[in-house]
Amino acid sequence: MNNFLLHTCCAPCSIAIIDELYQKFDLTVFFYNPNIFPEAEYLKRKKEVVRVCKKWQIKMVDMDYEIEEWNKKVKGLEKEPEMGARCPVCFKMRLEKTAEFAKENGYKIFGTSLTSGKNKKADIINPIGKSLEEKYEVKYYEEDWKKNGRQEKGRKLVNDMKIYRQDYCGCKYSRLSPPYEAGY
Repeated sequence: MNNFLLHTCCAPCSIAIIDELYQKFDLTVFFYNPNIFPEAEYLKRKKEVVRVCKKWQIKMVDMDYEIEEWNKKVKGLEKEPEMGARCPVCFKMRLEKTAEFAKENGYKIFGTSLTSGKNKKADIINPIGKSLEEKYEVKYYEEDWKKNGRQEKGRKLVNDMKIYRQDYCGCKYSRLSPPYEAGY
């Protein structure tokens, strides 16, 4: 069974994906989200991912909260709207850390739950992953996780497990700029 490193952004976006993948792969969940603001929100989201992994006995790697690194990466893009030029920079930072960790630790495949977010476009995220596949020589699992009933399954699992559900993407700028409705 191939080992798979799955970058997760939060439990609501990743729970159905984790449920699907851990049955097919030797799965490790990778939590690296230096964009999440404030730190209390970051800790809430991490706590829920940890809870899912413990319940299902799935390995998890918890990376550092590098908000200052993230701030440097997005400097000059603060006024961009949600899903503007700042978001691909953020996606790349998180996916690159995932691909680098996968390469250094012998994973055969890496992927992300980012494409499950209703406002996250697979046609923006997946090409970033594919470019990192080439750079790090680790297969990127290209998927649009919004499809095939996964969002509905995720909502049910979130409700059944009473998982905290945030109402914004994560960064301080997304917090200030809807189109996000409660229950992101």
